[in-house]
Amino acid sequence: MKKLYFAVGSQDLYGDECLKQVAEDSRQMAEFLNEKLKDVAEVELVPTIINSESCIKTMRQASCDDDCIGVITWMHTFSPAKMWIKGLQELRKPLLHLHTQANEKLPYDSIDMDFMNLNQSAHGDREYGFIVARLGIPHEVVAGYYKHDDVVAKIRQFAEVAKAISYSKSLKVASFGNNMREVAVTDGDRVESQIKYGWECNYFALGDVVDTINAVTEEEIDAKMKEYTDKYTMKTDRIDSVREQAKYEVGLEKFLAANGIGAFADTFQDLHGLRQLPGIAAQNLMAKGIGFGPEGDYKISALSAVLMKMSEGRDGATGFIEDYTYDLTPGQELELASHMLEVPPAFAATKAEIDVLPLGIGGKEDPARLIFDGVTGDGIQVTMVDMGDHFRLICADIELVKQPKPMPNLPVARIMYRHKPNFQIGTAAWCYAGGAHHSVVSTALTRDDIAMFARLTGTELITIGEDTTEADLQKFFMK
Repeated sequence: MKKLYFAVGSQDLYGDECLKQVAEDSRQMAEFLNEKLKDVAEVELVPTIINSESCIKTMRQASCDDDCIGVITWMHTFSPAKMWIKGLQELRKPLLHLHTQANEKLPYDSIDMDFMNLNQSAHGDREYGFIVARLGIPHEVVAGYYKHDDVVAKIRQFAEVAKAISYSKSLKVASFGNNMREVAVTDGDRVESQIKYGWECNYFALGDVVDTINAVTEEEIDAKMKEYTDKYTMKTDRIDSVREQAKYEVGLEKFLAANGIGAFADTFQDLHGLRQLPGIAAQNLMAKGIGFGPEGDYKISALSAVLMKMSEGRDGATGFIEDYTYDLTPGQELELASHMLEVPPAFAATKAEIDVLPLGIGGKEDPARLIFDGVTGDGIQVTMVDMGDHFRLICADIELVKQPKPMPNLPVARIMYRHKPNFQIGTAAWCYAGGAHHSVVSTALTRDDIAMFARLTGTELITIGEDTTEADLQKFFMK
């Protein structure tokens, strides 16, 4: 079980009785938060931090504990912040500063100096906040009474983002083939990706994957076909083509598992040894939380895996998508987003259909794929680009909508969305920011989630939404 350390700051200036009360209040708070967050992470109370030595010990322990995804700190009393410096410099996990107090209301009739000295988070948290700012440590601040629903919701959000960051730090990404020839935005600095996000991005020979695929047994294919028929509607009688995809999925999943890989990228320009471009195989693997990027796009592969991890337990869909084409009817502009094959079934509004149809690219046999129309609702579109000296996240608010008319001749899954605040500003802002044509779309996550991830990882973030104006295009993007 993943866990969050709960570290409470105090000092010995006010005596043992005060420290006993600090410990008891901290215990009650940790138990409450643990009950509220236990489906995401366990809240573990650590001994009260009263000096530099105890702070160093706790932060080192947190940094070395593989199960610890982050640290929550709170100053019950005045906690002189110099004693936090060396410990915070040791910390390698996401940090949340919880600005709260043990009591919701002041006891106006009985308040005295003893109460004031014990419950002075307004004092202690400001001292602590200064030193975190002075050290330049990326962190979150949540302010309010810890039992209030809005405060709990923000702490939960931190836990979910911290869990995704923890996953990111151990993520391995496989590149089957290199970047698509002549394509720029999908490329990037893989060494810097590992330094900054933990992504181990390495090349794996497609031939080795093909060997694993070719070793898949008929019994394994039969089991995968049963999974397909249980989950999807079989619309084709070309069963051999569907079985080929089932073989690909079994083989790919075995190869990824054997190498501890959580995301992969391929390119249709390197399919040597495969009869089809992986369709259902890639779609179904994404449904299991495996990140995917086409055209060798390792960044979107890794980002999709991380954001799918972040959205676990939430309602809604999260996954890879590609910007494709527009309906530019004035005032009703829409985008049709899809890909050659690989649209994750998390976006299916109804039961997906399996069909085998010509692809028109890749020079291989007609591949089996899942076809469906997309879900509707408010969502976000997120991409990551390498600007040469830093990575940039771009997050746009969108509205997923029902397609205006049937598309009987479009042989792929698809979703449609409306850009905010409108097509002209939304898409112009995306282009000014250097946004890629590959992205992660989510109806489960929000712009605030991405902003927190960006803050905690020190990543530049550009956001686009209802509050974006023409003036912003000049101010933020025309540099």
